[in-house]
Amino acid sequence: MSETDTVDTRSAKPIRRAILAILWVQIGIGAFLAGSDVMSGLDGVMRPSSAPSFDQPVRPGDQTRRFEPANAPDLTTDPSRRTPFPGGDNVPSRLAFEAADGTAFVKGQITPGDAVRFDEWLATVDVDRVRLMSPGGSVQDALHIGRTIRKNALETVMLAGDFCYSACPYVLAGGTSRQIDDEASVGVHQHYFDENTVLPAFIAVENIQRGQAEVVAYLTEMGIDLRVTEHALSTPPDEIYVLVPEELVEYGFTTAEEA
Repeated sequence: MSETDTVDTRSAKPIRRAILAILWVQIGIGAFLAGSDVMSGLDGVMRPSSAPSFDQPVRPGDQTRRFEPANAPDLTTDPSRRTPFPGGDNVPSRLAFEAADGTAFVKGQITPGDAVRFDEWLATVDVDRVRLMSPGGSVQDALHIGRTIRKNALETVMLAGDFCYSACPYVLAGGTSRQIDDEASVGVHQHYFDENTVLPAFIAVENIQRGQAEVVAYLTEMGIDLRVTEHALSTPPDEIYVLVPEELVEYGFTTAEEA
């Protein structure tokens, strides 16, 4: 081996060690982030919500209930008032749309892409109001649908036994007027604003702050009292804070009926 080859080999070793060090640091960061996600998931399993279930009636001061979007509650006991899908496994996994007698019935979980589907469907029907039944879902799609409802000067309504949770109240807020039966149920809680949890902390916090700013701007635009966000921010994602009729009026979700 020549002297030149020896020098090249020696100079290559520090570079190789630096590359390996960077690689191990990246592996360590990845393991840490993955472990954090696992621990956070285990924490939810090991310490599930202690809030009452939906079979317990909601009263002022006792309004937080355990929440599983795929198992929305059956809020009615009178068969004559039952909705087409009262809850549980009958909740569509994405929004479904129906139209009859000037009313659009929007029901199911709100998934990414549903806002575009709603825009396309709405252009094919003649309706004056939108009835809602949804356990929530994609915040961005809910905001878009709410703005579409407002742009088209549609009312939003909820009948006895209907429920509207999580991101769904943003759709509800889009109505030019909003009528909510006292036997319907509207609830709020914290949201996820990024499906990818494996992110540096500063990026995750930035996404949350940006998402909250968009929600605040939207609620202001729709004339909703921002005090409702206090209930949302203090209620974890596996629980829901159910607004009583008086709060729905106070925060502007229910609007006064025209004389």
